[in-house]
Amino acid sequence: MVVEQQGSASTAVPQHMNTAVLGDNIITASLDKVVNWSRSRSMWPMTFGLACCAIEMMAAGAARHDLDRLGVLFRASPRQADVIILAGTVTYKMLPVIQTVYEQMPEPKYVIAMGACASSGGIFDTYSVVQGIDTALPVDVYIPGCPPRPEGLLYALIQLQEKIMREKNSFGAAIGVGEVVQG
Repeated sequence: MVVEQQGSASTAVPQHMNTAVLGDNIITASLDKVVNWSRSRSMWPMTFGLACCAIEMMAAGAARHDLDRLGVLFRASPRQADVIILAGTVTYKMLPVIQTVYEQMPEPKYVIAMGACASSGGIFDTYSVVQGIDTALPVDVYIPGCPPRPEGLLYALIQLQEKIMREKNSFGAAIGVGEVVQG
C-alpha cells in the first residue's frame, strides 16, 4: 500500500503484513532469562577431587553419562570455571587451598558438595576433617552418598541449572550487585 503525502511519497506497510513477513521468527524474552539460560547451559566446573568421590565424578564425565551433552566441560583453571565440585573429604590442611581457588573463580560462582564427607564430614569425626564445607563456602547443591553414584552428580547439575534459571540479575547496577545509589 502506497500512501501519498503532500510533497513526498512514502511507503507504509499495514500491521497484518508485518506478521506475514516475519511469521514465527520473533522471540521475546527478558535479559535475565536469556543470560540465565546461557549460564545454566554452559557450566564449566573446576574439579576438586579429594577422595573416593572423585572417581565417581570422573565416571560422570565419561562416555556412559557424558556431561558434555549438558554443556558441562571440566576445567583445570579456576579462572575459567564457574562451578566448583568438592568431591571427597575436606581436611583443615586443604581448606585454605580450596578457599583460594574459590576466590579466584569469576562471578557468578557456584559450589557443589559431593558425598557425605564434603557435606557433613562423613564418618570422619576427627580434629583434622572439616565437618561440612558449608562452614567455609556457600554450598548451592549437596549430593548425598558414600560415594554418590555418577547419576547423583548428573541430578545435582540439573538442579543447579534450574537454580540458575530462577536467579534475578542486576544488570547496570551503579555500585555493585543489586545496590542502588541513593541521592
